[in-house]
Amino acid sequence: MSRADFANAKRVVVKIGSSLLTNGGQGLNVAAIGHWVAQIAGLKQHGVDVILVSSGSVAEGMSRLNLKSRPSTLHELQAAASVGQMGLIRNFENNFRQHNLLTAQVLLTHDDLSDRQRYLNARSTLLTLLQLDVVPVINENDAVTTDEIRFGDNDTLGALVANLLEAELLIILTDQTGLFDADPGINPEAKLISSTRVTDQILDKVAGGSRSGLGRGGMFTKVRAARLAARSGAATVIVSGKIDNVISRVFGGEALGTYLIPDAEPDVARKRWLAGQLQLKGTLTLDAGAVKQLKTAGKSLLAVGVTGAEGDFIRGDLVSCVNKEGKEIARGLVNYSAEEVLKIAGQPSQAFVSLLGYCDEKELIHRDNLVLM
Repeated sequence: MSRADFANAKRVVVKIGSSLLTNGGQGLNVAAIGHWVAQIAGLKQHGVDVILVSSGSVAEGMSRLNLKSRPSTLHELQAAASVGQMGLIRNFENNFRQHNLLTAQVLLTHDDLSDRQRYLNARSTLLTLLQLDVVPVINENDAVTTDEIRFGDNDTLGALVANLLEAELLIILTDQTGLFDADPGINPEAKLISSTRVTDQILDKVAGGSRSGLGRGGMFTKVRAARLAARSGAATVIVSGKIDNVISRVFGGEALGTYLIPDAEPDVARKRWLAGQLQLKGTLTLDAGAVKQLKTAGKSLLAVGVTGAEGDFIRGDLVSCVNKEGKEIARGLVNYSAEEVLKIAGQPSQAFVSLLGYCDEKELIHRDNLVLM
């Protein structure tokens, strides 16, 4: 993907850093938030799904509590996050409402995206919000997470959300112009890296820590986030949120900030992840009609096309889909357990409630979580 291709992206994750949101820790930068929201609204008008990942709850809480430095103990950080989250979300909601857009607060922990069942639950919720034309505003659930299970920074969270929803582009807004080949605060000759591949080893040498002291991020975490996003084929742009109309201009292909190029196209990257990085937990046998639907029509796998199931899998596990001769056709993340599949195999989705007592998903494997082999 070149910068010129950004305008064709259908799904974009925008991450805004703490220093920007809180005007360097002085309280919410209301005017700037209004400008960013207006640009996101502009993308929405062009049919683009936008997911906003927001830092700033701790920094806003510090401002409201008149704390002069970032708390050092976990319970103080969580208290600050709880206070700050109120103002942060209210401000976003008020601004999006001016553009006739609904918002939804989504608080995630590391467990939500590392546990396969909760991963699918989070994904289903977010996709439903997007289908309803709602803008999800995502933050780490700082009030309940611990050091052992936290993302570590919202750059990482933004990347994992890009993976979760197969976004084509991750825009990380920061208080820096972009990534430089040396520290511009020390070396006045430092040059902006306009673009490079996400695997370029020079990135390891030039990415430093957080300067503002308000967030947990820095250029190192942004490079790491870009590499995580690239696992699903997403491109990343690290750019100053202080640039006028920055989101619209980046989306329009203007050469702002640092563009980190993924090393694989989205379909290739996702297939590699599903096929090689997850352990198979079971097998579904498909009838000829289901095989044809998967191979030629790119459809989701429905229970009506399944004739048998083997293995001890649960919702979110990776299973192999084979034809009646045992040849592997596809692999995907299953929406029901082995026990449930045996009850609904060969049945239409309308029968799920009577057979199971509920219907979590109409598809046994959604096409977005399935790759042909």
